[in-house]
Amino acid sequence: MTAISKPGKIIAVHLNYPSRAAQRGRTPAQPSYFLKPQSSLGDTGGTVERPAGTELLAFEGEIALIIGEPARRVSPADGWSHVAAVTAANDFGLYDLRAADKGSNVRSKGGDGFTPLGPVAIPTEGIGQGDWRVRTWVNGELVQEDTSDTLLFDFGRLVADLSQHFTLETGDVILTGTPAGSSVVVPGDVVEVEVDAPRAPGAPTTGRLVTTVAQGEVAFGDYGSKPAVDDLQRVEAWGSEAAHAAAVAAARATPLDADAAADADDAAAAEATDAAEPAFELTDALRAQLSSVAVATLSVALRKRGYHDVFIEGVFANHPGDRVVGRARTLRFIPARPDLFAVHGGGYNAQKRAFDSVGAGEVLVVDARGERGTGTVGDVLALRAKVRGAAGIVTDGGVRDFDAVAEIGIPVFSQGPHPSVLGRRHVPWETDVTIACGGAAVQPGDVIVGDGDGVIVIPPHLVAEVAAEAAEQDAADAWVAERVAEGEPVDGLFPMDRAWRARYERERDAAASGAVEGRAEESR
Repeated sequence: MTAISKPGKIIAVHLNYPSRAAQRGRTPAQPSYFLKPQSSLGDTGGTVERPAGTELLAFEGEIALIIGEPARRVSPADGWSHVAAVTAANDFGLYDLRAADKGSNVRSKGGDGFTPLGPVAIPTEGIGQGDWRVRTWVNGELVQEDTSDTLLFDFGRLVADLSQHFTLETGDVILTGTPAGSSVVVPGDVVEVEVDAPRAPGAPTTGRLVTTVAQGEVAFGDYGSKPAVDDLQRVEAWGSEAAHAAAVAAARATPLDADAAADADDAAAAEATDAAEPAFELTDALRAQLSSVAVATLSVALRKRGYHDVFIEGVFANHPGDRVVGRARTLRFIPARPDLFAVHGGGYNAQKRAFDSVGAGEVLVVDARGERGTGTVGDVLALRAKVRGAAGIVTDGGVRDFDAVAEIGIPVFSQGPHPSVLGRRHVPWETDVTIACGGAAVQPGDVIVGDGDGVIVIPPHLVAEVAAEAAEQDAADAWVAERVAEGEPVDGLFPMDRAWRARYERERDAAASGAVEGRAEESR
């Protein structure tokens, strides 16, 4: 083991672990970097300050490379040979200041003590670049674990790439990225990071790099960018909407602004509607009734009531024979724009939040503005919806991984397949709002019914009467079809004139009476 001297340069990689890239919603084709100042270095057993007026200090356990022989324009095959040792690092950062530097991370990741290293370095001799493991604990709980053989860009490639631009000098440090599991820590938390080579002789380890979070007392002045957070930053900092919600429940995090507004609205609404009618429920009986009737019949019943634009135009079942019934959850995309996609397209974006929160029996309805020139759902997201018990997915856009999605078995209604990724045409924007899908207005909680004819939207207050009327009409249509099959002409029968209607009602009532008598006999 060797001691760690102060490096001339500290270079950090943005994204390098597939697990972290999946969280962020983007996989880079090439590595990208930022610099951290020497003054950000810290030792094991030290503290890191969460500045006054901030809330989102996040840890990132990482494998740190220490350069031995200087490297200038070396090849990827030779890059690893220029790494003399490996140690543990914690790349702390403040999400509150991410907007201040537009990606340079000067202020968000450059604070004093934001780069603790150690406790010791492990010489690389005899150990391969894919043999390393990094683990992170918060208050004794393991929260990160990954290995260097999974990296998007191996260590030799990082050294080679950086050496194209400047000389990597002896003692320089490269932070190689963090795996999934990075999250927020609060004052009093203790973060530990360890790097080891468990398969190498002697299983060498750095030991645990220990840092305690302390609360800062000095506020930022008015002569620079102030801390600023929003719901997106909170969710990304904590790692997921679920992790943030758990932190709020544990009094470790600030609630989302949207949640606070929604709670206030809900309280006001409850106070103003003491005598409100009971909330609509899509019961099993109603669901079964809607599943038994045709969308075409529902369309007629709704049209009678003045609802002419409730059909979602242009979508069809991706798997023939699929039906869908459920209450709507909604997701809205806006047209692609690079600056907006940079902020809203990555990380735990609205699309991921929608698929992570759709509930059992619900239908996720996606407003893609009728743009079929890119995928709006793929196999992984479709699988997530199925695992959560969703009844189906409806999008007026395209489906990526079309065959794989069909095999997953969740009903999907769309404009058809398209191989392109989301960012080609869309920015994921918001969830659970009123949207337009295929020309139809859809609100969260509306009832969605789809079959081979397409998909229709039913306002909740009309569901019971429309379902009952459609069931009756389908029964009558089935009776008419039987007569036609027997050879009767359609004139006067379809639609039924008075004589045919009277015969139908006699036979219907007789069948119903017989069924009642049969059940009574069985009960004796």
